[in-house]
Amino acid sequence: MKRAFLIGGIFLLATSVSGQQPAQPDWSAIETETMRHFQALVRFDTTDPPGNEKPAADYVRAVLEKEGIPVQIFSLEPNRPNLVARLKGNGSKRPLLLMGHTDVVNVDAAKWTHPPFSAAVEGGYVYGRGTLDDKDSVATNTMIMLMLKRLNVPLDRDVIFLAEAGEEGSTRVGIQFIVNQHFADIDAEFCLAETGGVVREGGQVKYATVQTVEKIPHAVDLTARGISGHGSVPLLTNPIVHLGAAIARVGDWHSTLRLNETTREYFTRLAAITSGEEAQRYRDVLDPSKIAAIDRYFHGNDPAKAALLHATASPNIVDGGYRINVIPSEAKATLDLRILPDDDPKQVLESIRKAVNDPAVDVSFGARDIRPGGKSGLETEAFRTIEAAVKRQYDTTTLPIMSTGATDMAYLRAKGVQCYGIGPAVDNEDGPKGFGSHSDQERILESELHRFVRFTWDIVTQLAARK
Repeated sequence: MKRAFLIGGIFLLATSVSGQQPAQPDWSAIETETMRHFQALVRFDTTDPPGNEKPAADYVRAVLEKEGIPVQIFSLEPNRPNLVARLKGNGSKRPLLLMGHTDVVNVDAAKWTHPPFSAAVEGGYVYGRGTLDDKDSVATNTMIMLMLKRLNVPLDRDVIFLAEAGEEGSTRVGIQFIVNQHFADIDAEFCLAETGGVVREGGQVKYATVQTVEKIPHAVDLTARGISGHGSVPLLTNPIVHLGAAIARVGDWHSTLRLNETTREYFTRLAAITSGEEAQRYRDVLDPSKIAAIDRYFHGNDPAKAALLHATASPNIVDGGYRINVIPSEAKATLDLRILPDDDPKQVLESIRKAVNDPAVDVSFGARDIRPGGKSGLETEAFRTIEAAVKRQYDTTTLPIMSTGATDMAYLRAKGVQCYGIGPAVDNEDGPKGFGSHSDQERILESELHRFVRFTWDIVTQLAARK
């Protein structure tokens, strides 16, 4: 019996030392600490513009350095630092990068029930600007680094944490600066960042999404020119009339319908977890003879899904005229153009020009920060690991998604990093009610913030811990 106990003890010790099952944190204590750091971060006003991310970066730096985690600060502008922390592995695998941004979009404080930088807790929710975009990621990644260090988890990969500035509109001081001048400090095989998430309906988890590719933003200017004159004598050459007609034609414009690896798999998996007419629509998207009809249905009933099938152009800025009794000689509209990753921008522009079909209206690209293209594979160790963690933590299906918006992962994908967007569970009903990202009542469920920390820990330890 003594011999049996001895063998059993050696086996347990070997299992622990091998790193196959890293020691688990005290989750109760971790939740308390997570909330402390999360609320502290939300309470920093890091609105971009103007973008003063320094207080948040200083806070994270102090927390990490107190635990002996090495930190570097890279700044193009003094008040807009980017923080890079690294825990070293044995180098047998390339690093894993965890990324989150410390800046947030602007607020209209008068419209908030809870002050936007209060991190107020009510009814199980934490309210404040950045609770979903993206200080949940910053707090989560801070906790991951702390837990890896405290538990002395042996690593096959370096684990790097980048808390970046400028994501919400000033990438020059953030990801572009880091990629162009300090890429060696964040170079990794895989990256985990924002824009994916877990969808709940009626309080129940429906499915999870992982962002693997994104559309590329451009600006298109429609500039109508004509003869100025007195408003009492209407002219057929009135630029505003021509511009209005051009905008209407853009509203009816449709680009080439096309699926890619991510969107094809997205609709395939979505069909498998739904039923009836809804499931049939998702299957019909995969049929070249039926996709056009489904696109028309999506336009009227689910525009977010229509935007996955082709380039889109939304007229969002109109400028023309300066007084009531003067016909202006020029009027201008700017379109938010989002093209598929493999679209030819010049061909898309020419397609819009043909749709406008008016020699009095010039159609040209406008000034905009153009992000590079790139995608992340579905057959990688990282994607499989995320899928498995989704199943363990949320017991649901993972859908790869193409983001119609833009993220800083684009700059990393262009450098060969396989990036995956993940996020916490959010109620599908919250967005339309005004509780989503960028809303006037942005909020996150406290319980889902804590589950997101466990989910991220699961992924990181499976990908990076020594096997």
